[in-house]
Amino acid sequence: MSGLTHLGDDGAARMVDVGGKAETQRSATATGRITMQPATLAAVRDGNGPKGDVLGTARIAGIMAAKRTGELIPLCHPLALDSVNVDFAFTESAIEVTATASLTGRTGVEMEALTAASVALLTLYDMAKALEKGMVIEQVRLVAKTGGKSGDWHAA
Repeated sequence: MSGLTHLGDDGAARMVDVGGKAETQRSATATGRITMQPATLAAVRDGNGPKGDVLGTARIAGIMAAKRTGELIPLCHPLALDSVNVDFAFTESAIEVTATASLTGRTGVEMEALTAASVALLTLYDMAKALEKGMVIEQVRLVAKTGGKSGDWHAA
């Protein structure tokens, strides 16, 4: 019909058949940030959040979310991930999240990396919302992917 991979000839949504594709090493990295007031940022950085270990909880939430992406995004394949990493960096007014997912498989892991970053950010919000409700989650995006038929890609 339109050449879109997730539409059948009749225009109906479908899951892409990856059965004939070769397994290759693939990875994807996504980033995002949550901005907050200095006092909230200090409480999170110093481990003084009202709900306990904010960063540890957000890291585990991101990893768990990556593993369940196929259940959350309707046309994503459930994937056996080899690795998921979620890291945090503090700036003057924000916490930046970087999530990387990898596997050896027939389809990419971009959605898993994006899901990990998004859920880690949502968890940061949840863990710190008692301190501040006006935090802003922003700039969630794919920054790199490797492997597969389309090859490597890096954001400008």
